[in-house]
Amino acid sequence: MTANPLLPELTAKARAAAHARTPACPCGAPVTLADRPDATVVRHEDTVAKAHAPDATPTDLTPRLALATHLPDVLLPPLRPTPVQLHGRLVTFWPYGTPVDPEDRDTAPWEAAATLLARLHSTPAPHALPPMRGPAKAARAVAGLRALSRHPAVSAVVRAWTVLPAWARDEAPMPDTTTLCHGDLHLGQLVRHPAPDGAWRLIDVDDLGTGVPAWDLARPASWYACGFLAPDEWIRFLAAYREADGPAVPADGDPWPALDVPARALTVQTAARAITKAAAADRPLDEIEQSLVDACDRMSSAPPELSPDTAK
Repeated sequence: MTANPLLPELTAKARAAAHARTPACPCGAPVTLADRPDATVVRHEDTVAKAHAPDATPTDLTPRLALATHLPDVLLPPLRPTPVQLHGRLVTFWPYGTPVDPEDRDTAPWEAAATLLARLHSTPAPHALPPMRGPAKAARAVAGLRALSRHPAVSAVVRAWTVLPAWARDEAPMPDTTTLCHGDLHLGQLVRHPAPDGAWRLIDVDDLGTGVPAWDLARPASWYACGFLAPDEWIRFLAAYREADGPAVPADGDPWPALDVPARALTVQTAARAITKAAAADRPLDEIEQSLVDACDRMSSAPPELSPDTAK
């Protein structure tokens, strides 16, 4: 794999930002936290520098950073309110927060994630904020299957995609254009804030915007429906969201009319990415990946359950 030419300069910027915060920095070795086409993230001690996707623009990213600055009890606030440029990429700086331990399911902060989402969804959205990018990311994942049309799993995924309403496929405006949403919620988007209380905060503002709040509950809902998330964990998450008066689902009763379309869309997105990765590695789908495709196959045979607010 070719080394990312951005890494050395991004690492230098992370180091400089860390030294500006802590002149007596112990200066351990920098750590690359992510190195993908859509994001390169480097940590130097207590500071993180992130190079955003090549198509990120100041017009979209700056109001998202401003929102994180003004909601420090929900979102990890950036160290600077505006991004800088590095080789045509926007770069932002953040305090380092301790992530969720993926090997310790018993301590997964489902209640904290749900409570933070409910607070976010209940916060009035600034007028300058763009739409949340969840449907656009799902559509991009499905579009990536076009070159793999002969793969035996593609047809089931595409069929499940085509029965979704236009807004979920990013082909029409979302029916909710006023609710504040994260846009890409999963446990990797939570960290413990370094100060003052060590509480959990949401990170990654790239997809933040206005839209259908049920989209933020859709990944855990999809995991639960596919059997990847234990029923007790799903119940804890949903109960905590309702306890915090989250508006995405009714306060009691069946939540699925609000969740079905977004959960289907996230299942399709995850399956599409799984197929793309397997094809790139020239390997068959593993058991979990195949179960996602099987779920898409089942979904395509039954129309989604539409709530009145998301039937468009």
